[in-house]
Amino acid sequence: MSVKIRMSRGGAKKRPFYRIVVTDSRNPRDGRFLEKVGSYNPMLAKDNPDRVKLVPDRITHWLSVGAKPSDRVARFLGEAGIIPMPARRNNPQKAIPKKDRGKEGEDAPAAE
Repeated sequence: MSVKIRMSRGGAKKRPFYRIVVTDSRNPRDGRFLEKVGSYNPMLAKDNPDRVKLVPDRITHWLSVGAKPSDRVARFLGEAGIIPMPARRNNPQKAIPKKDRGKEGEDAPAAE
């Protein structure tokens, strides 16, 4: 059983609210979970302390027994100082429109 720490969506339509839960990776996103270890409310201001709530002692317990956090939860845990901050990804190609991405490195004409 692969245990993950990830977000489970709740709230009404257009009003998201996420529970940070520990669950088996095979369970559905909003399905059964082992334990709730926090919450995330993206509707609150970024400087509001209630935007991300975590239970650090339970999270460290689950990490110690092998649970893996999702990418977004790993960022939350890094900002809270529970784990080292994950490396930021660098994708300079994302700023370039898709139709122009291949033109810079290729001299050969594209097959049509």
